[in-house]
Amino acid sequence: MYVGTLSFDLLLGDVRSLKEKRSVVRPIVAELQRKFAVSVAEVGNQNLHRRAEIGVAMVCGDAGHLTGVLDRCERLVAARPEVELLSVRRRMHTDED
Repeated sequence: MYVGTLSFDLLLGDVRSLKEKRSVVRPIVAELQRKFAVSVAEVGNQNLHRRAEIGVAMVCGDAGHLTGVLDRCERLVAARPEVELLSVRRRMHTDED
C-alpha cells in the first residue's frame, strides 16, 4: 500500500475578501476531486484572503500509478491562471514506514 500527499502553497490573484477566496479555491478543490478521485481540502491559511494551502491525498496499490496521478494534480493546479503556485511539497509513504 502506498499513500501519497501533496501540499500546495498558493498566492491568489486579485482577491479582496474571504468570500472571493472561496470562489477561487472551491472550484480547484472540486476539479481535483472530480478528475482524479483524490481527497482534497483547504488545509491552511484559512484566515488570509490572498493565500491558500490545499492538501491532496491518495491511497493506491501501485506506486507508479500514484506518482502519475499526483503529477497530474500538480500540473492542473500549476496551470490555473487565477493562482500562483509558490511551492509544492510531495510525500510518499508505504505501509512499511
